[in-house]
Formats: sequence, structure tokens, C-alpha cells
Amino acid sequence: MSLTKEDVEKVAMLARLRLSDEEMDAMTEQLGKVLGFIQQLEELDTDGVEPMAHALDIENVLVEDEIVDSLPREKALAAAPKSDGETFLVPPVL
Repeated sequence: MSLTKEDVEKVAMLARLRLSDEEMDAMTEQLGKVLGFIQQLEELDTDGVEPMAHALDIENVLVEDEIVDSLPREKALAAAPKSDGETFLVPPVL
């Protein structure tokens, strides 16, 4: 598929990009190469290839959740600039 300067102008307009003539020429060439590569990929036989969400065959790699004691209120409030002994005191925000 050949990409024309008008095609790039339309894409630039839709993306709200203001391109100079030099940039327009460069984008026409670069986007044409990208589309050429995509066409090359379309020639591959992908029958029998399962779609994948990740390049590596991995499952859940997250650490298991463990229940632990939370920070005691006294320690949490010890670093507060202002508190009333039970909660942080902050200036009102309107």
C-alpha cells in the first residue's frame, strides 16, 4: 500500500498536528515504511497460532497476600504535625 502526502495530511489533521513541509515528507516516508512492514507481517501464516496476551508463558507472578498487623495508631500519629490523639488534623480545603 502506497501512502500519499494527502493521507499523512489527513492523519495529522485528525491528530491535531501541525507539520511543516519537511516534516510532512519525512512522515510520509516513515509511515510508508511502517505500513510496508505491516503488510510483510500479514503474509505470515498464523493458522493454528493461539493469540497471546504476553510474550512469555507466565502466570500470576504477584506475591501472595498475607495478613499482617497494621501500624499502631500511636506510631502513625507520632509523625503527624498535628493530631487530636485519634486522627490527623489538617487545614480545611475549600
